Amino acid sequence: MFRKSTLAVSLWGLIRLYAAYVAAFVLGKPLFVLLNLREGVGLADVARAVWHGLPMDLSTAGYFMLLPLLLVVAASLFPVGRKALRAVLTVHLALTALLAAVALVVDAVMYRFWDFKLDATVLNYIDSPRDALASVSVWFVLLGLLGLAAVAVAVFLLTRWAARPLWGDALRPASWPGRALQGLATLLLGGAIFILVRGGLSESTMNVGRAYFSDRQFLNHTAVNPLFSFGSSALKNQDYGSLYRYMDDAEADALVDSLLQPLDSPADTLLRDGRPNVLLVILEGFSASFVGELGGLPGVAPNLDRLCREGVSFDSCFANSFRTDRGVVSVLGGYPAFPDFSVMKIPQKSRHLPTLASALRDAGYATSFLYGGDINFTNMNSYLLAGGFQSVMGSGHFPADARQTHAWGAQDHIVLDTLANQVLRLDAAGKPFFAACLTLSSHEPWQVPFDRLADDRVANTMAYTDSCLGVLVDRLRQSPAWDNLVVALVADHGIIYPAGVTEADPAKHHIPLVLTGGAVARPRRVATLCTQSDLAATLLAALRLPADGFPFSRDIMRVAHPFAFHTFAGGLEWIDPSGVTVVDLNARRVLADAPEPSAERQRRGKAFLQRAARHFNQLR
Repeated sequence: MFRKSTLAVSLWGLIRLYAAYVAAFVLGKPLFVLLNLREGVGLADVARAVWHGLPMDLSTAGYFMLLPLLLVVAASLFPVGRKALRAVLTVHLALTALLAAVALVVDAVMYRFWDFKLDATVLNYIDSPRDALASVSVWFVLLGLLGLAAVAVAVFLLTRWAARPLWGDALRPASWPGRALQGLATLLLGGAIFILVRGGLSESTMNVGRAYFSDRQFLNHTAVNPLFSFGSSALKNQDYGSLYRYMDDAEADALVDSLLQPLDSPADTLLRDGRPNVLLVILEGFSASFVGELGGLPGVAPNLDRLCREGVSFDSCFANSFRTDRGVVSVLGGYPAFPDFSVMKIPQKSRHLPTLASALRDAGYATSFLYGGDINFTNMNSYLLAGGFQSVMGSGHFPADARQTHAWGAQDHIVLDTLANQVLRLDAAGKPFFAACLTLSSHEPWQVPFDRLADDRVANTMAYTDSCLGVLVDRLRQSPAWDNLVVALVADHGIIYPAGVTEADPAKHHIPLVLTGGAVARPRRVATLCTQSDLAATLLAALRLPADGFPFSRDIMRVAHPFAFHTFAGGLEWIDPSGVTVVDLNARRVLADAPEPSAERQRRGKAFLQRAARHFNQLR
């Protein structure tokens, strides 16, 4: 039925070729380390980088396999000549070898100059190659080209040797059943490779953050595949500063500067003297609609109600956005969210932003982050590690049976119990610490081990998370850690509740922001309009630490011009004491303007968005 076992020959040749591509990327990591030696990096570190980077190498190599897979399918079903097959495959191998070599060599050689992985930033120098080469000698360029040629030839010879089983004319079975079987088997192999390209079957697809595993950026950069890094950033590379242009930059700057100008008087003291430990709990989708003390449904969240009364409650806080990845950046980075792109998903930019973790780490705090779900989702892992967290733990930190208790990972009672244990251990160690956690149970599909409000699944889910939060706080309150601890509680975003609420309704974005703990000076209610991005500057000011690196975050206790800024897909919302204006930027129409229409509110919102986008675009 088959000449020369064509099915086995073709599959074996494809597997060998795929393995050769992966091997080329894996071998590029020791090359990267050798050309960029760092003190304290040993063989064990390189091995860990290779292991953590392997999924990305498998993904990147999979893209190179598309044409060989199609060629084998075509050769299985149609009369394809040996010379034609060999010519097309040779050209493909030569081009992919050159592409891989350029990525590996340019990344390894230039890292010492730019200290980040190869990405779309290099496109900025295409128009001025003379400027790009101004700081290197002719010999450096010649040696680089020689190394590039050597690596390209080596990769080509390796892949050509691996693809030898595909050279022959025996890839076409003699009978149609055999041809169909071979074509089907090749497609199945392609499907398996596609899963590796995607990064597995979990919620998150392959992204740069999947390779991050260390609080040392050099090791993370060693693990990242440079070709994948370039490709993913090139797809997202654009002039962000041109996306939102509504007025002259000078006009926007003057307006935003006036809005951000703080009060001259000293801020009220929120915390007792000293430098307390910090615990931050970001509550998934926990709208103020469920907090009676904030005007929401009574009886749903008795623990948050109690903490609003016992601690410092910022009663007029609004989320900056509508997604977790954007809300986390706003909370941790004090950075506004954008309507049409996610800062977290653009690591070549977000790595230049400060975070609470980096500020507190620089002040001597140990930093850690805990999440019960897939830590790689939306590139979160790389953002957290690049942002100063020394320890980042996701669903893999929990037993297999625990991480499957919710559609998104481990239920909140498991995660917050782990968090409590972590806080107690950190406190016992005696070093200042900043521990952060993101919950997940209060997310669709609203399935939790709790039925106090069984007639309302959404409210019941929020009540469950609130009960877990109450257990956490009460456990810490009864421990020695409490007296020197400030606990910050804030939601990442609001949700559509009740049904029918739209983006034009400010209530959708109203969220709790509460400071509690033994380090809080006294209970108080703060009515100042603010957003979750203001937490960073407020907390740092309360800790007597500088917040100069957070240009859009305000100390709420010194706000001179209260406002809240929120974005959603294609639009923005601006709230100030005069009212609320919601604008559909795509349709160029106002969705809400209450209590009276205000051109000034719209102008302020657009100026703020324009200024933020320009700032983001200039990050290098």
